[in-house]
Amino acid sequence: MALSKADFNNINVTVAASKKLKWNASANGFETGDVGGSMVLLSTATASSSATLDFTSGIDSTYKEYIFKFINIHPATDTANFTVGFRDGGTDYDATKTTTYFRAYHSEADTTAFGYKTDQDLAQSTSYQNLCYSLDGDADGNTAGSLHLFNPSSTTFVKHFIARTSCVHSAPEAHDSYIAGYCNVTAAIDGVQFKMSTGNIDAGVIKMYGVV
Repeated sequence: MALSKADFNNINVTVAASKKLKWNASANGFETGDVGGSMVLLSTATASSSATLDFTSGIDSTYKEYIFKFINIHPATDTANFTVGFRDGGTDYDATKTTTYFRAYHSEADTTAFGYKTDQDLAQSTSYQNLCYSLDGDADGNTAGSLHLFNPSSTTFVKHFIARTSCVHSAPEAHDSYIAGYCNVTAAIDGVQFKMSTGNIDAGVIKMYGVV
């Protein structure tokens, strides 16, 4: 079967934010919309000497995966840890977690290492999980990365999350950290909070996306 040429002027390829082109059943053949794998920006939190950055709305059954992007997160206090906590229906971000933590580093003095960090993981703990630790508080120090939270509205299964961060450690060192675990609760996770272990988040942006 031969393909026929289409009149470009009759094809609707109007772009839309957070959308992709997909086929439809109309004569023009295309429309914009959500397709599998699309990331939809839901909210943005900007720090300005902030005690916490909270996401308390939009985390529901609409999406099976949520992604949080951290951009230039700078601590107000030297050697602070950047942490995350999850809310499971109450007012506190204390959902019980079991986690793992690996990291690689390369120092400015040219020393390197890779390994598991037993002092950074949690075992059935309500504490906040470190996403990176001992951050450099200098003006140019910061951290960036992402966290994926899977099916937070499930009331049957535990809620898994994975994170990866790149940070300037106070040594100073470049740290590449891998964190994973689960909230060991059957209640839905309906809120996520980010904060420093000490002091405020001086500056930075966190964006929350839903994955179609």
